[in-house]
Amino acid sequence: MHELPITEGILKIVQRHAALNRVGKVVSIRLQVGRLSDLEDEWIQRYFDYLSKGTVAEGAVLKIERTPIVMQCVACETSFEAQAADLGNLACPACGVRDARLVSGREYYVKEMEVQ
Repeated sequence: MHELPITEGILKIVQRHAALNRVGKVVSIRLQVGRLSDLEDEWIQRYFDYLSKGTVAEGAVLKIERTPIVMQCVACETSFEAQAADLGNLACPACGVRDARLVSGREYYVKEMEVQ
């Protein structure tokens, strides 16, 4: 159910940009969502369909791209991609240190909109 407030935020962003650019109709919205996010694509679309009724974004299709998990080694600052299943046992591929911080993988944002 946490998709609801996030979807509300997405719709507000879309409406704000549509108004600033005098858009009559939003056809699709490309979202980037980190692989560590537990947001469900189906529920985001369902909530968006419900919330966007009567707005310029009514009927818009959400195109959701999952972005990789990127970690950065605390010791040598090398950035590297990781899989969620490996997060408890990661070693830096450059120096072997087992201490890294999350750079990306939890984010979500509106990348672009297709409009008419």
